[in-house]
Amino acid sequence: MTEKVNFKIWIDADACPKVVKETVFKTSSRLSIEVILVANSFMNFPHTPFIRFVHVDQGADVADQYIVDHADANDLVITADIPLASQIVELGALAINPRGELYTEDNISERLSIRDFMQDLRDSGVDTGGPAPFGPKDKESFANSLNKIVTKKLKP
Repeated sequence: MTEKVNFKIWIDADACPKVVKETVFKTSSRLSIEVILVANSFMNFPHTPFIRFVHVDQGADVADQYIVDHADANDLVITADIPLASQIVELGALAINPRGELYTEDNISERLSIRDFMQDLRDSGVDTGGPAPFGPKDKESFANSLNKIVTKKLKP
């Protein structure tokens, strides 16, 4: 008899788009997957046995550190934070961003380099703009990535 794979979905929730969280909540409800939102500000979420909220102190990277300290290699982390994603990949867990892009050992170093380069430009006064607005295609990409990962993790 094959045992169901147990894993959790962690959300770096402060900057995560509402539509992404709602997509994860629906998946959690449908498949009974535990979801943990981690943030330093309070937020609304459905009160179900599968969704939990962890409020952490204010401060740079406090939520990130909580996730790193509590996630395990079988979990999925949703974050747009590249340094957090790097730590999750090192842990052996999966990480995707709210646009559905999977962070891997193959792409995380390049993403960190680009992030650091852009930060250096901003620090020197260059207006680098921001990410493109989150749109319907991003929501669709995220939902597709989430479904693909969850399906793979739940296969016996």
